[in-house]
Amino acid sequence: MPDWARYLEANRPRFLQDLSELLRIPSISALPEYAPDVQRAAEWVAGHLRSIGIEDAQVMPTGGHPIVFGSWLGAPGKPTALIYGHFDVQPVDPLDQWTSPPFEPTVRDGRLYARGASDNKGNFMAALVGVEALLQAEGRLPINVKFLLEGQEEVGSPQLHGFIPAHRDLLACDFALNADSGQWSETEPSLAMGVRGICLLEMTVRGPKSDLHSGGFGGAVQNPLHALAEIIAGLHAPDGSIAVEGFYDDVAVLTPEERNAISSVPYDEEEFKAQAGVEELWGEAGYTTLERLWVRPTLEVNGMWGGFQGQGFKTVLPAEAHAKVSCRLVPDQDPQRALAALVRHLQAHVPPGVQLELRPRPANTRPYSVPADHPANQAVRDVLVALYGREPYRTRAGGSVPVLGIMLEHLGIYSIGFGFALHDERAHAPNEFFRLSSFERGQEGWCRLLERLAQ
Repeated sequence: MPDWARYLEANRPRFLQDLSELLRIPSISALPEYAPDVQRAAEWVAGHLRSIGIEDAQVMPTGGHPIVFGSWLGAPGKPTALIYGHFDVQPVDPLDQWTSPPFEPTVRDGRLYARGASDNKGNFMAALVGVEALLQAEGRLPINVKFLLEGQEEVGSPQLHGFIPAHRDLLACDFALNADSGQWSETEPSLAMGVRGICLLEMTVRGPKSDLHSGGFGGAVQNPLHALAEIIAGLHAPDGSIAVEGFYDDVAVLTPEERNAISSVPYDEEEFKAQAGVEELWGEAGYTTLERLWVRPTLEVNGMWGGFQGQGFKTVLPAEAHAKVSCRLVPDQDPQRALAALVRHLQAHVPPGVQLELRPRPANTRPYSVPADHPANQAVRDVLVALYGREPYRTRAGGSVPVLGIMLEHLGIYSIGFGFALHDERAHAPNEFFRLSSFERGQEGWCRLLERLAQ
């Protein structure tokens, strides 16, 4: 047994206590009233890094929520890895669906329940535990390591578009290791080959100057809610494809090898439907469900509102109607080009009697993929085989991790996924949890990975 393994075994209870202490900080980045707690979480993370031997760890301002940077550069001639994770979390609504309070970490049946337990505090803390074990047990790390731990991932990392290029020298490295990742199941590993990008837009349809009596004006004045419904209905064709001219122009065509790799990943459609709580699936014709989730773009309406929302009826014709729309993007789509195509489509399909106001979000995320033969990807594969005793599946993520594309664009580095979250751990939902077995496996995995990368 290596010295680091003995160190891990001897300190398991304290590692869980450390993670629980961080989980008690309600670092919700989306809600302005929690900004002091995001800052407090950053201070906690920086202090913890210093306590495990990363002496230069510091909280750095971004103009929004902060990031934490630190480094250990005592391995001359060895590669430098940038370890990435995030300490901000999603809101907890609906609160009444939590079995235990979201910021009071609770262990039940080998699972640690708390907001952020899986996404992403438990996962990046496993990386920090691995670094601590190597430093304390071996006196050094096998490779050079830098840390970029952020407090704004859950709101799209808007300030990182400026922060990373402004600190290019500070963050310079050979590759990144992304702890905001996961495995296929408790017994099956996966190599994360890419994530989708995202662009977002909010729209307002304006009609009369104020709400109108539906009896006095209905049928003679365009209803903004009706107009909005017509606009939204026109975004998709009957076959599920996106009916926006030019939207698919830059979408990379799947190679036979890519389709074969996706088809080799086990997929249970009935289980997927049960997880989603639906009786029937829907999507773009001609593609499997996993292809739709991983390598095909989407256009989704995330919210629609307008008019009277209270109990009973208020028979009005509303003055305004609103919607929020997001697009998940795939290689080789550019967020700005996709947004421009969507804006052109919307402006060309405004029903008579209303005006359309569009507010694209300025900071968007490019899709990201990593070459299968990247040396760090090969190292992760070797460690996963050692941990699980089998070859990993090659998977992609339907969601987005903004920093991956930002680092590729501005630092010229690829990011290799190495996390231990599982798809059923209710990230972003009530009763989020992280398996203690995954927390422990991650600690061992990070020690093995840093050693393997030194070879």
